[in-house]
Amino acid sequence: MEETPEGTPVGVDDPYEVAGVCDHLTGDGRCRYALEQASNDPEFAAERRQNGYTCLAEGEHGEPAWESCPHYRSTTDGKECVRCGLEEVRIAHDATRPLVEEHHLSYGSESNAGADGDAPSHEITVGLCRWCHTKVHRSFARIDDDASPDPEAIAAREERRGAEMEELGFDAASEHREE
Repeated sequence: MEETPEGTPVGVDDPYEVAGVCDHLTGDGRCRYALEQASNDPEFAAERRQNGYTCLAEGEHGEPAWESCPHYRSTTDGKECVRCGLEEVRIAHDATRPLVEEHHLSYGSESNAGADGDAPSHEITVGLCRWCHTKVHRSFARIDDDASPDPEAIAAREERRGAEMEELGFDAASEHREE
């Protein structure tokens, strides 16, 4: 199983198997990195420009080959735990700890060189609830396990939903008027 730089498990054997679409991919299949950040890697941008800015990771048979692109990055929106399905509930103007956290499957680097110096190193993240995040890092739990949310996680989510509903509540002006 892949590990963090500190040696704890990340919950997958191959991060690219669960990696999402590249953050730099536009809706029409072009590379936003080459379009907007050409000065960061002029050689890469020039190559993409010659190919109409088409994404470098377009693989065979429609399967993207994300690991082939030196600037691939896939980060989570953090709205749902990929392991147990717990949905995030955030309360506006509340600084409480999120229910769903960003979990790194692979860490990007400044030089984009992997540990062996050959393969690029990409930042790949998924959303995990705090409870699954702990299980993955402190045991041999995998992110693709068939798991249900912890009772504590469900309680925390429902507490937030209750607060959200209370905040959205409506009181008629006639109920506030003194008789």
